[in-house]
Amino acid sequence: MDFWQGMPTHRLIVECSLWSADMVRFADDICRMDPYVDMYHIDVSDGHFVPGLLFFADLVTALRPLTQRPFHVHLMTTNPREHVPAFVEAGADLITVHVENGPLMPSALEAARQLGVSTGIAVGLDVIPQAVEPYLELADMLLVMGTAMGIKGIKPSALIYERIRRFKDMVLKAGLEHKVKVFSDGGIRDHTVSALRKAGVDGVVAGSLIFKSTDLTETFEWLHGLTLETGALS
Repeated sequence: MDFWQGMPTHRLIVECSLWSADMVRFADDICRMDPYVDMYHIDVSDGHFVPGLLFFADLVTALRPLTQRPFHVHLMTTNPREHVPAFVEAGADLITVHVENGPLMPSALEAARQLGVSTGIAVGLDVIPQAVEPYLELADMLLVMGTAMGIKGIKPSALIYERIRRFKDMVLKAGLEHKVKVFSDGGIRDHTVSALRKAGVDGVVAGSLIFKSTDLTETFEWLHGLTLETGALS
């Protein structure tokens, strides 16, 4: 199972966060984004693990026929293992669980893998990178949070760039760079994404940056042109 087979290796990978879509017009927004994005990011929260309530499996089932792009379900829940089967059945291609779930995290990832989907490990701002290292073999993605979970529209932590470097170095030292990609989620703006790319990020979860764009072709040409060396247009 290689989630990244067929994905671009020479440029930034862009996930579209459906949390930023017009929730009355999901189908229209997916149609608008589909020619540009690499995958869709679906946040799930239970009101306990993080504030607020977000998407559920029936919504994923309804959206699944609208696109062939992969669905990445990001579980921000107290009991992720319990939610895995429903989201796999709904059409998730990748399920990410937070390392903050402690011993529940590896069991949830194993359950997802047994059901045939790829897996990611999400890392909140307060988690030290070493906490993830023992579990790298279980992951296809490290989702590094740049803001507090469950809250959008806030500035990213100033520490996010160094954290990206450290997680990327960890993956490289383990020889897993072709299997485990490092993504940044939260605070993805036109003035932050360049520095994230320069820090070594493989992909970003973009919300308002793309949904508020008046020229998606131009916006994605810019995103795809960001280089690891300079974080600027190549």
